[in-house]
Amino acid sequence: MSFYNKLKWILGIAMIFILIIATNLIDRNNFIKVRNSVMTIYEDRLVVKGLIFDMTNILHEKELAIVRNDSLFYKNKVGQLNNEMDLLISKFENTKLTKQERKSLDDLKDEHRTLVQKEKGLTHFDEKKLEVLKAGIERLQDNLKSLSNIQLKEGRKQMSISKKAVSTVELFTQIEIYFLVFLAIVIQLIVMYQPKKSE
Repeated sequence: MSFYNKLKWILGIAMIFILIIATNLIDRNNFIKVRNSVMTIYEDRLVVKGLIFDMTNILHEKELAIVRNDSLFYKNKVGQLNNEMDLLISKFENTKLTKQERKSLDDLKDEHRTLVQKEKGLTHFDEKKLEVLKAGIERLQDNLKSLSNIQLKEGRKQMSISKKAVSTVELFTQIEIYFLVFLAIVIQLIVMYQPKKSE
């Protein structure tokens, strides 16, 4: 085999090798994006939705006690519920938060602290105290609604990132196929080409 033929084969194989490495790196990057997006949807969105649900249940228990005019609930159980709420807020803080989420969560913490202060030492209800407690619970519920809406928006954003990455993988897969066909034709032409020998 002549030097020219060896060079043709080396160039052909090198082109295929470079193509395979390049597309593999691009595909790997896109699969990492998809994996991270799915993990974010679970860890930072679905888990948080569960925390928001649990916090909402705690507020509903407090609302029921107010409606029933149950001052014993505030003596016996409210401290435990406030500790649970603090734990849920702490778990929420340990997730990856957006700026908007951070602000809403800080508002929620402030409102919760304010409500806890108003609940301390509460032994009986009067109309004024009931209205203050109801207003505090409503503000907390508004914060939770805001946080819930952020979860939906961020979840959609992560799904969009995943879809885009998958579309890119599909596009590059098609480009790879066309390019491999083109390369196969080029290599065949290079291999089949016989330079004319001068007489």
